[in-house]
Amino acid sequence: MVKNNGNQLELTDFSVETEVFRRDVIAGLSADRKTLPSKYLYDKRGSELFDAICEAKDYYPTRTEVGIMRRNAAEMADAIGAGAVVIEYGSGSSMKTPLLLEPLEKPAAYVPVDISREHLVEAAERISARFQDLPIMPVCADFTRPFELPEALDSDAPRMAYFPGSTIGNFTPTQARSLLQNMYDETNGGSALLGVDLKKDVAVLERAYDDSEGVTAEFNINLLEHINRELNADFDLETFEHRAVFNEELSRVEMHLVSRVRQVVTIGGTSFSFDAGETIHTENSHKYTPTSFARLAASAGWKVDRIWTDDRDYFSIQLLVADR
Repeated sequence: MVKNNGNQLELTDFSVETEVFRRDVIAGLSADRKTLPSKYLYDKRGSELFDAICEAKDYYPTRTEVGIMRRNAAEMADAIGAGAVVIEYGSGSSMKTPLLLEPLEKPAAYVPVDISREHLVEAAERISARFQDLPIMPVCADFTRPFELPEALDSDAPRMAYFPGSTIGNFTPTQARSLLQNMYDETNGGSALLGVDLKKDVAVLERAYDDSEGVTAEFNINLLEHINRELNADFDLETFEHRAVFNEELSRVEMHLVSRVRQVVTIGGTSFSFDAGETIHTENSHKYTPTSFARLAASAGWKVDRIWTDDRDYFSIQLLVADR
């Protein structure tokens, strides 16, 4: 139970079990090209570091998206309509959420969904304090998989998936299609409001994911600390460094952790060898054109109803509605 000023918020908890975490890590590091699921970047410390990334001067997406929201939130709210249940995927600290909730007409409930339980609880309490008449129903879950919504939700209220930031870009097109299909099912074919980062100059992209302040590097390295803490591993953080590069063929920024030396790492009795220069692929951030994202959305049953962008066309917020 989450408490705020004497009020109680019912937390639905589907936290990722340690054994699932262990299985995913071992499977990823056993592959020919080592990889780790990006969702594990977001433990409590990782979530805090991501908030700091959003404030970094080289990281344009958050500032740009907030500007779009401030200019167009009323129009977005009109398009969404009255009485909606807002389901926010990967809600994190819910920093942008008030910009949407403020102009919405009589929203029925707000359901933040996040894998980091502590971060989710803190954000739910802040939102509850600001919107005291709005039912807040946090769900701790891996939103990349289907999850159950709180039973207390009004089954007749229209549902809208809210997915701000550029997180849809963290998924391969196949994974993104699956997530969009899940959103379609979980909203009963309602609507979705998504942040979609757009293609732009490579230098701008690479600076955003390897910022001069080093916050993204710390965020990436923290994944190894998360594994050390939870899975009894012995990663030496000093022997890995962060790298971000743009893959033109796949239209995505790739984040890697690069082993500085030849070494062996043990995770709960399982050993993994690294050559000097070998990498662990930790995250992707795909960049779209309006046409390429519309094609992706259509493959999951959605059509793009409206698009809002900034003056430079760096970023977009797109409203999707059912197309089947």
